[in-house]
Amino acid sequence: MEGDFADGATGHVPGLTGPWREEAGDAVAHPYPWPRRAAGALLGCFTALAGLLYFAVPGALSLPFALWPRTRPRALALLSAGARGLTGLERVRRSVFYGDVFPAHHACDRDVLRYLAARTGAGILFAGVVALLGYGAVLAGLLASGIARDPADWLRLLPQAALGGLLLFLDLQGLFSLNALDARLARDHFGPSERELLKRRIAELADSRAGVLRAVDAERRRIERDLHDGVQQRLVALAMLLGRARRNRTPEQAEALLQQAHQASQEVLTELREVAWRVYPSALDDLGLEEALGGVAQRCGIPLHMEFALPLPLPRPVETAAYFVVCEAVTNAAKHSGATRIRVAVEGDGGQVSVSVRDNGTGGADPLGGGLSGLRSRVDALDGRLRIDSPCGGPTTITAELPCA
Repeated sequence: MEGDFADGATGHVPGLTGPWREEAGDAVAHPYPWPRRAAGALLGCFTALAGLLYFAVPGALSLPFALWPRTRPRALALLSAGARGLTGLERVRRSVFYGDVFPAHHACDRDVLRYLAARTGAGILFAGVVALLGYGAVLAGLLASGIARDPADWLRLLPQAALGGLLLFLDLQGLFSLNALDARLARDHFGPSERELLKRRIAELADSRAGVLRAVDAERRRIERDLHDGVQQRLVALAMLLGRARRNRTPEQAEALLQQAHQASQEVLTELREVAWRVYPSALDDLGLEEALGGVAQRCGIPLHMEFALPLPLPRPVETAAYFVVCEAVTNAAKHSGATRIRVAVEGDGGQVSVSVRDNGTGGADPLGGGLSGLRSRVDALDGRLRIDSPCGGPTTITAELPCA
C-alpha cells in the first residue's frame, strides 16, 4: 500500500518472478488511476485541517476535564465521539479514492484519538509539502519568464534552477513518503484491506506452489535412489544366483542356489511393493483411507492405537495427504524416536479433517528435515496447516488440519 498515488504503483508482490509476478500485479493493482488517488491525497489535507480544528477547539475545551481523574473517562468518551466521525470520513476517503475496503472495526476511545492525532499530523505535513511545491512552481514560472525576456541571463540563473530541481525532488519524495505513512496509519488502525489480504494470499499461494514443486522433485529423487540402491542391487544379486544355479552341475548345490534366488525374489517383490506404496497406495482406491491406515498399523513394528472418526468420505487429494501424513510420522517414530507406542487420530466434521500422530519417543524432530518439510509442502498445497510439537525428551505430536471444501 505504500506510495499509493505514485504512477506505476502496481502493487506487485515482492519475491515473485515471471508470470506469477505479472498475475499478482494484475490482481492487486490499484483499481483507480493516479489522478483520482492524487485528489484523495489533496482531500486528506482538508480532513487533516478539520482534525486540527477539532483538537484545537473541542480538544482544548475538554483538556481540563481530561486531566482530572474523576472526569477523565467522560471527557475522553465525549471527545472520541466526534473523533469517530472524523475517523469514519477517513475510512470513506480511503475507500472512494484508493479502493481500500477495510473489515468491520470498532476501536476503543484511546485508539480512535491516537489514530486521529497521528493522521492529522501526517495530513498537515502533507499540506505543508504541497504548499512548498506550489510555491516552488510559482518561482519556477517567474524564473522561466525572466529567461524568456532576457535569454542572456540563463547562465546567471543556472544555480537557482539546479537548486530548484533538487528541492522539487525532495518535495516529491516527501509527498510519496507521507502518502505511504497515511496508508500505513489506516492499515494499522482499520486492519488490512481486502487488497492487502489478497496480496498476502497470492504470496502464500506462490510459496506453496514452489514448495510443492520442491517436494515433487525430492520425491522423484528419493524414488530413483530407492530403485537404484535397493531394487536394482537385489535384481543384480538375483540374476547372479540364477546364473550360478544354471552353471552348477551338482543338483544339491543348484537346489540351494535356487532356494536363495526364490528368497531374493520375494525380498525384491516386498521392496518394490514398499516403493509403490510410498508413491501412491493402491489400497486407497480399493479399500479406502481407514483400511489403508490399518495396513500401516500392521506393518509398524511398534504398538499403534488408531482412532478413526470420519462421517463422510474425503476428497481424493485430502485422503492422499492424510495417508502420507500418518505414514511419514509413523515411519519417523519407528526409526528415529525410540518410541514404544504410537497413537493416531483421524477426525473430521465434513468441512475439515484433523490428523494427529503422537508418540512417546525422545522428541527433537527436525521440522526442516526432508520428510517433514515434504509433508508441510503437501499440506500447504491443500491450504492446510501442519504443526510439529517435538520438544527434547518428547513426546512428539504431528498434527495436520486439511480443509475438505
